[in-house]
Amino acid sequence: MWRVLLLACALAVPVFAEERYEVVRDWPSLPAGQSLGLCAGVGVDAHGDVFVFHRNARVWTTPFPDEPIAEPTVTVFDGRNGKLLAEWGGGEFIMPHGLTLDHEDNVWLTDVGRQQVFKFTHDGRLLLTLGERGKPGTDQAHFNLPTDVAVLPDGSFYVSDGYRNTRVVKFDAAGHYQFEWGGKGAEPGKFNLPHGIAVDARGRVFVCDRSNARLQIFDPVGKFLAEWKGPQIGRPYGVSVAGDGHVFVIDGGDQSAAQPEHSKAVELDPDGNVVATFGSYGKSPGQFQLGHDIAVAHDGSVYVAEGKGRRVQKFIPTHHP
Repeated sequence: MWRVLLLACALAVPVFAEERYEVVRDWPSLPAGQSLGLCAGVGVDAHGDVFVFHRNARVWTTPFPDEPIAEPTVTVFDGRNGKLLAEWGGGEFIMPHGLTLDHEDNVWLTDVGRQQVFKFTHDGRLLLTLGERGKPGTDQAHFNLPTDVAVLPDGSFYVSDGYRNTRVVKFDAAGHYQFEWGGKGAEPGKFNLPHGIAVDARGRVFVCDRSNARLQIFDPVGKFLAEWKGPQIGRPYGVSVAGDGHVFVIDGGDQSAAQPEHSKAVELDPDGNVVATFGSYGKSPGQFQLGHDIAVAHDGSVYVAEGKGRRVQKFIPTHHP
């Protein structure tokens, strides 16, 4: 019954939805001639600084190149004014994908080209590596195109392992395998490309089941609780949970040869009711071309990383309830 109610609630959009957020124009500020390339991951630290994991000039081609991207792939901006604060990650990553900030402001990254998951300090010192470089696999020590990480307050974490293995894997804080769930399929608890992942204060695990066009919700040990789907959810690529428990999803759209059928950001309350949608397909400020990831700051600002749009945008609430 709960699942049915959540699905019904998620389809209702208030008439004021488009008025709740506005884009901050000319954010961020990049040096003349510098661009980020495809922005795959975005996160916000405890100070409000914004981390972007991007690919510079590299494009997705298979097989992936062997050589890493020479230029920095992690760029840090002041969330308030968009000023460039730091860059690192040059010569390290082949195909950047997911980025997550944990409760200690460590930076977690996934590289689908290297088939690995990484934990770095705030300033880019490597702390932990999982997976074998360039070697895909289905066992407890390997990944196959891992997409994202969600970290719990105790330091344990989930990995959405992603394009090929279609599973979620849980590790303890030291990186030891604990358990997994998923597999390819469309029924509850199965996935067709688990792409983004996040956890809330209750321990619920939110997984963007991208190619099944739904957000699946699980308890901490992988028991299926609910799915949120429908026209207002669209095709979830990335997910982030705010301090008040509201869930933010970036709908990347269908990416057909013509204009995508949908492309927007969605805010839901903890029960799956749609609170707001903002953005649409396009190149203008406030529009998206392949919204790929989303992050929410403590002050309520929302950041969206774009793939084809090759940028990160900031949105701020226009009013408070």
